[in-house]
Amino acid sequence: MGKMSLYLVVGFSLLYMIMGNNSSRLSTQTVENMANYNAKTVAHNLAVSAANLACNEIFLDDTWGGGISKTNFLGGEIQASLSVLDKVKNVRKLTTSGKYGGVTATVEVIFQPSKFSKFAYYSMSEGGTIWWTGNDTVWGPFHTQDYMRVYQHPVFYGKATTKKSLVYYTNKSKDEPKFFGGFEKGVDLPLPTNGLDPMKTSAQKDGLFFTGKDSIYITFAEDSLRYRFKYSGKDSTVFLPAIAPGGVIYAENAIVRLKGVVKGQYSLACSGTGSKGTIYLDDDIVYKTDPLKNKNSTDLLGIVAKSSVFITDNNANNNKDININASIYCEDGGFGAQNYSTRPISGNINLTGGIIQNTRQAVGTFGKSGINHGFAKRYRYDERFMLISPPMFPGTGGLEIVSWHE
Repeated sequence: MGKMSLYLVVGFSLLYMIMGNNSSRLSTQTVENMANYNAKTVAHNLAVSAANLACNEIFLDDTWGGGISKTNFLGGEIQASLSVLDKVKNVRKLTTSGKYGGVTATVEVIFQPSKFSKFAYYSMSEGGTIWWTGNDTVWGPFHTQDYMRVYQHPVFYGKATTKKSLVYYTNKSKDEPKFFGGFEKGVDLPLPTNGLDPMKTSAQKDGLFFTGKDSIYITFAEDSLRYRFKYSGKDSTVFLPAIAPGGVIYAENAIVRLKGVVKGQYSLACSGTGSKGTIYLDDDIVYKTDPLKNKNSTDLLGIVAKSSVFITDNNANNNKDININASIYCEDGGFGAQNYSTRPISGNINLTGGIIQNTRQAVGTFGKSGINHGFAKRYRYDERFMLISPPMFPGTGGLEIVSWHE
């Protein structure tokens, strides 16, 4: 019994020593883990703080590139630097770091120019007495520099902004719009006066550039393009990926007549003054792959006019729908239907994309019984334009974040 008692005492002593050592080691590791976790958390927060400080500088001045370096910032260190990934497209990368307790964390943010194509609808002027009514629904971002005139609860699913204010046809209770994406007034975002200039430069460099012609008849034939300079002329055909790898087709001081099926990503621009700088849609202009039916569609089109874009008053467009897949930009004029008040009653304008215009235009006339002349509107926003834009599409003058990686 004496030896057995001794063995028990020695055994328990060894067991308690092992348990005590493990407990001490676990306690030490717990403290170390807590300290390491705290250092990682603080370093991460410092890197995010540096990113937020730099983003604020870029928001205030989109030419900023000075960088940030602080060695005693909230007990740690922060660094921020801005690099250019694509000089032509002005794509930039912000890299920030935070250091604390021997731990370093980083944040990378990619910026690109904000494009007007992100809007489902934009106008500088709402055309005087045109009202948004209970029959109107806008699916994407909306902005006007003018008063926003509303009647019987129009619906806006994207964020809506105005420079001026809301005007109610009757009163707020009867006319208040339904803003499902939020509403903000006092936002000043004017159209540029030289939005086509970078497109011209791009077309001259690696696109398709037309000059010295009064009229150009252009037909997209998927990844090819047919064009002629007279109504009765003979078409020339080019393979777009080879002739315009930059994706920009530019007609200088001309009138463009447009139609066809687009495969790929392109912007068609038309400059000029007076009657020039106008694009007429002679028939449907649609994508090879419809993004409403296939979300993987990569087809994109920007229709960019210095003046206006009109649906042509012709046999192809009258007494039937016209289908349009594009973001439409009119720098001095607007989007409308030619001879809207006298042309025959037609079908719908089935637009998938967006409309950006200086002055809102009419597409038809209406009475108590419905359409008297022209078209009804069936506009649907192409949600891809929230993230991507047609090549060299006119920008808002600012930068926006397209990715944030921590």
